Parts: sequence; structure tokens; C-alpha cells
Amino acid sequence: MIFSQILGHERQKDILRRVLASDRLAHAYLFIGPEGIGKRLMALALVRAVVCPHKGCGDCIACRKVDHFNHPDLHVLEPDGNAIKIEQVRAIQREFSYRPLEAPKKVCLIEQAEKLVPAAGNALLKTLEEPSGEALFILLSAHPEQLLQTIRSRCQPLHFHRIPNELLKRDLVQRLEIDDAAGHLLAALSDGSFRKALGRDRELFISGRRDFLKAVTALSPGSVLPLFDLSQELADQKEQLPEYLEILEAFYRDLLLSLHGRPADDLVNIDLLEKVRRCAARETPGSVLSKLEAIQAARRHLNRNVNRQLAMDHLLLQLCA
Repeated sequence: MIFSQILGHERQKDILRRVLASDRLAHAYLFIGPEGIGKRLMALALVRAVVCPHKGCGDCIACRKVDHFNHPDLHVLEPDGNAIKIEQVRAIQREFSYRPLEAPKKVCLIEQAEKLVPAAGNALLKTLEEPSGEALFILLSAHPEQLLQTIRSRCQPLHFHRIPNELLKRDLVQRLEIDDAAGHLLAALSDGSFRKALGRDRELFISGRRDFLKAVTALSPGSVLPLFDLSQELADQKEQLPEYLEILEAFYRDLLLSLHGRPADDLVNIDLLEKVRRCAARETPGSVLSKLEAIQAARRHLNRNVNRQLAMDHLLLQLCA
């Protein structure tokens, strides 16, 4: 994929095009932004522009090699398990001690750069401090604050933001051949992330969401067995649990908007409009805000590796109060 084929991020494209045209490419870039919004696509488009004789045509042999990750001058560094280890960085350093084989530069793409262990980060820092004119490093990170400050200071930062919902919706409707309502829903729940909208979460957001919200809104404080059963089901869904929390957050935000008289177009769950109004009638703005705070607290607990079952028990008890 070349620059013109990437949705959104027009300012970032313009910056990269200008530095390429003026031959003022930095030796290291840090692409910063949430997961799944296009940082990797933009990095690969930059790689194509660097290795391609035609500045990123997308069709030549060099571009096709980048597409298949078998270009001899492109090296991808990604976490081995939960971390990028010093042995991986040392292997890159050995590779970069040689001249490029086919392209003007050797390129190293470092995914989830915040997962560099301290020793690996310090090893990489030495390379960044004494850059070769034939080397280009592109670091991708959703959490740059976890990177060594010295690494951040030696990279040219480029910030990426979530794709606007309306732009993402139009593209999803066309790409997936779905109706406007489904496109609106996917765009809103995926929070500007193509990875969520086009990945495994799509079925959950479109169809699984209905059954899930039905189960949650049917809970009552006087019947704890269904509550604990649902809590166990959620705890077992370790990988998709953050998406379930996003569904809950969007639903209770819709209740709050409904209570304040906002039009239906402002809601996420526009296909569940009657349900939203019916549930909102049983709430007050204060009670909905308390439930939104409970969802945020559950997310914080999960990020701290609190027992998932206990976290879900506590959340569902607060939601059905």
C-alpha cells in the first residue's frame, strides 16, 4: 500500500512526502498513536518510497518484496513473547554493519517499541547515537512514555490520531458492503481503529453485542446466579474482554445522551434505539455516571492484572444496582 491508498492521516503523508522530495529523511522516526489506526501501513509506505526506484510506485519488484517482507534491506523487529530482547537488537546491529544489498538504505521497522527491555533499549541507543547514512529506523509505539527518554530524543516524532468516525464509516460501508447503520456502529465501537473494525471484533460488535447487552440489562440484584454465570463467561473471554467493556461503555454513554435529549444520530447503538430509551427511563444522570465510572474502574483493574472473575463480579453488581 502506498501513501495515496491509506485512509486519512493527510498531514502525516504530506510531511513524509516533503522530506522525501527534499532528501532530508531523518535517520530515525517514532510513529506515535493508538493501535490499529494505520501507523504500520504508513511506515511500510515510507519503506516502499525509500527502496523503490520510482519513490514508492507500489508495482515494481522492490515494492512487491516489501509487500511480502522478503526485501533483503528491510528488517522487522517485534516482541519475542512480551518483550524485545537484547539478542534481537544485537542481531540487527550486526546486520546493519553491512552495506545495503539492493536499496539506498537498510530499514529497521520496530513494532511495539515500548516493549524493548532496558538492556535492549540501551543497545539500540548506541546505534541511534552513531547513525549510518545508510540506515533508517522506524519505531512504532502506542505507549511512547514507556520508551527510554534518550531513545525518544533521538527519533523524529510523528503523531497519528484516530481516524474520524464519519471517514471510517464511509470506507467500511464501501469495503464491507454493509448498510449505513452497521457502518456507523463499527466505526463508533472500533474507535478509529481499522484493526478492530476489520478483525475478529466485527462479529462481536455487530451481532454478539445485542445478546450481550440483553444479558446485562436483564440482571437484577436479587438474582445472583445469572450474574455470576455471566461474570464467568466474561472472565473466560480474556482476549476480547476489553471489547466487551467498550460495548458497555458505549451503551451507558448512549443512556446518558438520551437522558439529556440528544438526537438519535449522536448515539452509537442506533439499531437499539428503543432499548436505549427504555433503559434510560429507569436511570438518572447520576446513576449512569456511576456505572460509567464502574466500567472505567474495571478497565483499570484488568490493566493491573486483578483477578478477572472478581473484577467482573464487582462490575456487574454495580451495573444492576
